[in-house]
Amino acid sequence: MSRPPTFIPPEGTLAYPLRTARGEFAVLDTRPTGEVRGTALLLPGFTGSKEDFVALLEPLAAAGYRTVSVDGRGQYESDGPDDESAYAQGELAKDVLAQAAAVREPGDEPPHLLGHSLGGLVARAAVLLAPPATFASLTLMASGPAHVTPPQQARAKLLTDAVAAHPMEVVWDAMQAMGPPEDADIDGAELRARWLRNNPAQLIATGKQLCAEPDRVDELAALPLPKHVVSGERDDTWPVPLLDDMARRLGARRTVITGAEHSPNTDRPKETALALAAFWESARQGAQ
Repeated sequence: MSRPPTFIPPEGTLAYPLRTARGEFAVLDTRPTGEVRGTALLLPGFTGSKEDFVALLEPLAAAGYRTVSVDGRGQYESDGPDDESAYAQGELAKDVLAQAAAVREPGDEPPHLLGHSLGGLVARAAVLLAPPATFASLTLMASGPAHVTPPQQARAKLLTDAVAAHPMEVVWDAMQAMGPPEDADIDGAELRARWLRNNPAQLIATGKQLCAEPDRVDELAALPLPKHVVSGERDDTWPVPLLDDMARRLGARRTVITGAEHSPNTDRPKETALALAAFWESARQGAQ
């Protein structure tokens, strides 16, 4: 679970329901005060939310990028049905295409797409489904080529089994009891509130996807789209050497954020924002 330093977005950020052809999605929309050099759509990971990107929003705006971070269907402040089939990866990918269309204003270039962890798998599926020129680039942040490691599969199964059998409040209390003391967080109340607003069917369906995702790197490599693989220098969900290899197979830019682990967006936001803005600028210039 990403732990944002705060749930309060930077001044000037708009929080609203983004209306799309596939329903409404809660977003945080942060715009530069000066020239807009591009727009980026940011997808959070498993058990996360749009707030996971809060620390990136201000430095990305300073670099000239409008960012729209989004709660997917059934995730935190976005509603979703109580039906696992509604959260099939293909359905989530179609949601992303609708979100991309909704954030693109007349005269805009296509948005850049970024997915963190599970969000990266959804972003990949969306890019593979999308018509040409839907996106300006794709960034996979701490998101690997296929399913998560066996220990993480076991954790995901334990969590989804618990969610299927118990109320969300009971599962939260159990997770807190099992967590090490260093996991204590000043935003504990906000994290709990976020957890309770997730739709259990969404968590169960996406948890299963993390454990069964096939390797689609070759499909993605075939697309003529600038690609970027970002991670911390340590990651227990997808090992860093595996991400290195994926970047090589994709012909992607590779960035390792020093001092970060599975969530560079919260561990080292300023350094991560600089790397993202540099990549997006290179994509604007036609380089990678």
